Amino acid sequence: MTDFQNLSEDELQAVILNAEKALKAKQANKRKEVMNQIKELAASINVAVEFIDDEKKSARKGIKVPVKYRHPNDPSKTWTGRGVMPKWLQSLVEQGHDRSEFEID
Repeated sequence: MTDFQNLSEDELQAVILNAEKALKAKQANKRKEVMNQIKELAASINVAVEFIDDEKKSARKGIKVPVKYRHPNDPSKTWTGRGVMPKWLQSLVEQGHDRSEFEID
């Protein structure tokens, strides 16, 4: 077994990635085996089996939401308008500004 204490961070990350890939491959193979067994059992009693692939990723996952608000003095500070309002915008609103002043056209 490998002594993980003596590995660098990059080497540890590589070990983790390889282990995750190996685990996913084993799980996929096991799933295929079980599905084949189910198909064989179903065929033995003249029943058709159809599997629905629920592993497809959501079409919305990973879609970037456009920026809706930008800090007037620091353009690197932005907000999409979703989730918790950032502190920079919160403080400006508390100072009496309207949120719509910082909307991007």
